[in-house]
Amino acid sequence: MGPDSEVSTGTHDTDRAAHAESEPDPGRSTDADAVSGPRKVRPQAATGDRDRAAPADDPARVLLLMRPGRDRDLVADALGERYRVDTATETGALDRAFDCCVLDDAAFDRVDDAIATQRAAAGPVFVPFALLVSERSDTVPADAWNRVDDVIELPVKRRALVARIDNLIQRRTTSRRLADTVDELRLKERAMDESPIGITLARSTEDGSNPLVYCNEGFETLTGYGPEMLGKDCRFLQGEDTDDETRAELREAIDAERPVAVDILNYRANDQKFWNRLTVAPIRDETGSVTHYVGFQSDITDRKIRERRLEVMGRVLNHNLRNKMNLIEGYADLLRADIDDESHRRSLDVITETATDLMGIARAVQKIDETLADADPARVDLRDRLVELRNRIHSRHPDAEVEVSLPDDDPVVVTVVGLFTAIEEGAENAVKHNDAPSPWVAIRVERLSNEWIRVEIEDDGPGIPDHETQVLERGETSLTHADRLGIWLMYWVVNRAGGEFTVTTGEAGTLLRLDVPAHP
Repeated sequence: MGPDSEVSTGTHDTDRAAHAESEPDPGRSTDADAVSGPRKVRPQAATGDRDRAAPADDPARVLLLMRPGRDRDLVADALGERYRVDTATETGALDRAFDCCVLDDAAFDRVDDAIATQRAAAGPVFVPFALLVSERSDTVPADAWNRVDDVIELPVKRRALVARIDNLIQRRTTSRRLADTVDELRLKERAMDESPIGITLARSTEDGSNPLVYCNEGFETLTGYGPEMLGKDCRFLQGEDTDDETRAELREAIDAERPVAVDILNYRANDQKFWNRLTVAPIRDETGSVTHYVGFQSDITDRKIRERRLEVMGRVLNHNLRNKMNLIEGYADLLRADIDDESHRRSLDVITETATDLMGIARAVQKIDETLADADPARVDLRDRLVELRNRIHSRHPDAEVEVSLPDDDPVVVTVVGLFTAIEEGAENAVKHNDAPSPWVAIRVERLSNEWIRVEIEDDGPGIPDHETQVLERGETSLTHADRLGIWLMYWVVNRAGGEFTVTTGEAGTLLRLDVPAHP
C-alpha cells in the first residue's frame, strides 16, 4: 500500500465486509493507490507483534478498540509501520498500557465513563483517544468531541491517518516529559523543604535589594523567621555586632556575581545572636545572566565557641606556661649554686628537666596549630627541601646518618598543607629518640601514580610504644593517650589531605608511611 492510499470504511460485520470486498463502492476513490478491493492483511498488524520492524527504542503502543473486519485490518496495517498495535473489542482492554486508543463507533457507545476513568488515573499525563467514523454514518455522536481528542472520518488517506495519530502521541510524549519534569522539581523542592539546614532563594535585582522568594523550614527553625519575610532582603538577619568586614565581603561577592562563604554573626527573630555559616551562590539562566541567589545557612555557634576556647587555651599554653617554666628554670639554677647536698641537686635537676619537657610540649602545640591553621597551601619542591632537611639534621646531629631517596624525574612538587613539616617532624624525632652512637634514618619519596605520592620515613631506633600508635585508631582516653604530639601532627596533616597514614614499629625500628594526593 502506498503512502497516499486510502483507509476506507467497510460494513459492520465480517460477512458484509466480505460482500463489500466483492462489490466495490462506487463512491470510493478509484485512484491507483486507493483501497477498493480485497487485499492481504499482515497478521502481525492485528496482533501488534511488530518487534522486528520496531526501532531500537520501544515504540509507542496504539490500542485499536474496534470490531474485527476490514476497517480494523487496514488501520492496523497503516499504523503498524510506526507503532506497536494491539487490537481488542472489549472495553476491559483499556486497562492495558497504551499511548493512544483508536475507537470505532460501536466501542465508543460502550466505553461510558471508562475514558474519564483512564484520564483521571493518568493524572497530568495526556491520554489520547481518537474516534473513527464512517462516511456512511448519519451524524457524529453529539458528545464525541467532549470525550475524545480527534474524530477521523473514513475513508482517509493513509498518510493523513498516521499524521493525526502521531500528533496525538507526540502530545502525550510532551505531557509525559512535562510531568516527569514537574515530579523532579517537586522532589527537589521537597528535598529543600525538608533539609536540616536553612535554604533561601533570592531574586537578583538591579538595585541590589535581592528579595527572598523562598525559604525552607530549616531556615525558619534556625532563625525564627518564616514566609512573612518573603519579599525582603536577607540582611534583616544582621545586627549591631555583625562584623562590617564580613558584610562588605558578602556585598562585594554578590555585586561581582560570584559565590562566597563566610562565618557571620546573625540575629534570630527573638534578637538572640548566633554564628551562621553562610554560603551564597548565583544561579544563572541559559544566557548566563544571574536571575537568583541561593543561600545555605547552618548554626556554627558551638564550633565558634570551641575555636575561641582553643584559641585562648593555646595562647595560655604557649605564652603564660612558657614564661612560668622559664621562671622555674631560672630559680632552679640559682638554688643549685647554693646547695651542696647531692640529693637536693638531683631534685633540682628533675625540676629543670620537667620544666624543659613542658616547654617542649608548648612548642609542639604551637607548631601543630601553626601548621594546620594554614588554609592556602603553597607549592613545595620536596627535592630541594629534603636536601635542606638532611643538612640541618647533620648539623644538629653530626653522628647521624640520613639517607634521602627521590624519583628520578625533577622536580617533586606537592601542595599538601603541612606535608614537609610532617616529614621534618618524623625524621628529626627518629634521630632525637635514637640512643645509638650513629642513628640512621631514611626518607624515601616515590610516585604511586600521576596524582598520588608516598613518603616513607624509616629508622633503626627503639620503636614507638604501642600506646602511642593505638590512639590514632581508638582515640585518646584517660588510660590510653599519646605523649608525643609529633605523631598526631603527621596523622592530622595526612588525614586533612584525604590520604592514609600508617605506622609499623618493632624491635628493628619504625616505618612511617604517608600516602597523599600531590595536589588535593
